[in-house]
Amino acid sequence: MDLASFFSEPLSYAFIQRGMLALIIVGGINAVVGCFVVVRGMAFFGDALSHAILPGVALSYIASGGNVQSNLFVGGLGAGVISAIVIAWLTRKQELKEDSAIAIVFVTMFALGIAIVSTQASYTADLTHILFGSINGISQDDLLTMAALTAIVLLVILLLFKEFLIVSFDLSLAHSLRLPVQLLNILLLVLVAVTIVASMQAVGIALMLALLITPAATARLLVDRIHHMILIATLVGIVSGIVGFYASYYLDIPSGACIVLTLSAIFGLVYLLQSGWRRLRE
Repeated sequence: MDLASFFSEPLSYAFIQRGMLALIIVGGINAVVGCFVVVRGMAFFGDALSHAILPGVALSYIASGGNVQSNLFVGGLGAGVISAIVIAWLTRKQELKEDSAIAIVFVTMFALGIAIVSTQASYTADLTHILFGSINGISQDDLLTMAALTAIVLLVILLLFKEFLIVSFDLSLAHSLRLPVQLLNILLLVLVAVTIVASMQAVGIALMLALLITPAATARLLVDRIHHMILIATLVGIVSGIVGFYASYYLDIPSGACIVLTLSAIFGLVYLLQSGWRRLRE
């Protein structure tokens, strides 16, 4: 097989074309939002929220008559936004530490989701799709929903970029400028929730954290400025999605796992190169 055939053969199928576009979309948006998550040390929150959307997804699943290919975004988005607001509310007066609030909401919502899904007679296979994604099952409507959610998230970040930057790096300055810190924090949590829901079908709930954190963490090893971080993380996220998808097609391995392993391999390579460069400079 020549190189041209290697790249063109998978794209001869319409469902693969949709999957590829979906990966480009979610790879980009996760990288952008993930940079704010990484610089603020919110990785645990991202993990918790990716699992906390399960009850909403489960309710959508039941409402559709047990059809995992139905639109599960609405339920997932509702659960994600509610979880983000509850976490922000529990930590608003710092009576409860953020990690404790996140853990409580995380385990409660995840257990509730499993309980809801398990009420269905035959749920095991569909629960697997929900947890680990089904990139080949993305419909045209799913793709449009992903694009719309991504556009909303990017627009909000673009409009409030300076404010998010100040809140992320200098809370004292944010308070002195009388910025609505609590509102901005809640909004950022909601944006993380929307991003997770938009990406859910690509890699699933269980592997979602890698898509959100690894590209940004890789970029953080290379640069300090968040503008540069966002550019590099976006490139890493999109390239990893494409490489992982091709690997999944030719190796017959689940796409979500391939994408996550590709992300981890890139992170590992950058980490080793950075460590080697540091030793040479010493």
